[in-house]
Formats: sequence, structure tokens, C-alpha cells
Amino acid sequence: MKMNFKWLVIALTVSFLFIGLVQAQEKNVILATTTSTQDSGLLDVLIPIFEKQTGFFVKTIAVGSGQAMAMGQKGEADVLLVHSPAAEKKFMEEGFGVNRRLIMHNDYVVVGPKDDPAKIKGVKKAGEAFKKIAESKVLFLSRGDNSGTHSKEKEVWKAAGVAQEQEKWYQQTGQGMGQTLSVASEKNGYTLTDRGTYLAVKKNLASEILVEGDGILLNIYHVIELNAQKWPKINVAGGKAFADFMVAKETQEIIRTYGVAKFGSPLFFPDAGKADEEVGK
Repeated sequence: MKMNFKWLVIALTVSFLFIGLVQAQEKNVILATTTSTQDSGLLDVLIPIFEKQTGFFVKTIAVGSGQAMAMGQKGEADVLLVHSPAAEKKFMEEGFGVNRRLIMHNDYVVVGPKDDPAKIKGVKKAGEAFKKIAESKVLFLSRGDNSGTHSKEKEVWKAAGVAQEQEKWYQQTGQGMGQTLSVASEKNGYTLTDRGTYLAVKKNLASEILVEGDGILLNIYHVIELNAQKWPKINVAGGKAFADFMVAKETQEIIRTYGVAKFGSPLFFPDAGKADEEVGK
């Protein structure tokens, strides 16, 4: 009888430990997102508020949008916050996501050295600026990481009619936005960056904004909930809670004002509830 009681205690202890582990796992939310949301500091403000409101704990994995969606395709994340619209639509069409909602936007800018050897400052069209960089054979730093920024950069090169991939002046860092900006600054090269990350790390850079305002440079962010039918073990409730939080009125107001006090202008503009076609208008 004593032996049976002993094994009963052990079995109950193991059961409680297992239940506790499962409950802990259910409280963890894996967010796969872009380096720009991390490097800009926005998530450092939003995530603690989300955790306090909901009781969930967020594990942030900041990579390029392409890598974030690759994680989603493998069931390695619970929710995505990304900015590569064409790739996102393909992701949804293939059934990996069940809900994609517009969150915010900012824009891309072309930055480079103050002396601007390619003479692109003030050029209205980003494609024309890229063409001048190619003609000048001045160093251009690309993230080269299949991120939303990298996808946008390739779109601009295409608009410029330039095949840049094999050129010696074109170098890929394989790094996030903050690191790529640092390399471009150190090497006196040009790069394409989202405005938010540039403003957040500007004090450490020698680079200046040289080209901005072209419609092709619009940078739009969406939050995507993942399809539990493909990956039953993902934290569906946690992913939905985070997505709902991002479109909430209070969160959108924080996004609207984030960066104003420090930089004199917001780093992002809230767009929840709008259609994609209305962004930036």
C-alpha cells in the first residue's frame, strides 16, 4: 500500500508539472517581425503594455519579412508583423495566414554620405537616384536578406533599369536595417532604409537623407494571424490577442505619437481600419 501511495504521489507531481508547463507555453507568444519594428524602438514601448493587459509574454524574433514569413510557413511563430505586401499576399493565398490586417505605414528614404558623390540629393524619383548611383559606381549597401526593405530595394532597381547584382560597387551585408545603416555610414556608401529606423539611430550615423517622397517608397505594415489547421500547436489565442492589440484604438494612438517628442515627427503613421489603397493619401 505504501508503495502504491508513493507512485501515486510521483504520478500526481509529474501531472502537475506537465500541466504547469503547458500553461506556461500557452502564455508565451512568438512574434516574428521585421528588424525595423525592433530597431526603431516601437516594440520596446508596445510589448510591455500588451503583456500587462493580457498576461501573455512575447518572445520577439526580429528578422527580415521574408524570414519572418518563412517561420510562419513552418509553424515556428504565432503571429507576424511584416512589411512586404506582395510576399504577404502570396503567404495568405497559400493558406498559411487566416487574418491579415493593416497596422501602420512610414516610408523608405535613400541615405548616403554628406558629400553625395553620386549627386542624388533632391532627385524626385528613387529610380532615377539609383540609376545615378550605378552610373557613378559609388558604393551601395544592400541588406540582401529577403526582407521587406530588400524587396523594395529590388523594386527600385528594376524601376531604374539597372542590373546591379554582379557589380563590384554593390555589396550585400546580410544584416538588419540598423547594422546595414552603420556599415553604409562607415564606408561612405548609399543605402535604402525605412525612415523610422534611420531616425532612431541617426545620432550614430554620418549618413543623410538624400531622396524621399516618391510614391514607390511607401512602406506598409500588416499583422498576420497564422492558420492553426496547418500548425495545431501554435498559440492561436496569443497570436489573435496580439493582432487585436495592434489594431486597438489605444495602440494606434501610441503609434501615432511615437517618436514625436524625440525626433519632432512620428516614426510611423497608424492605419488600422483603412484599405491598403487609402494609405499615404
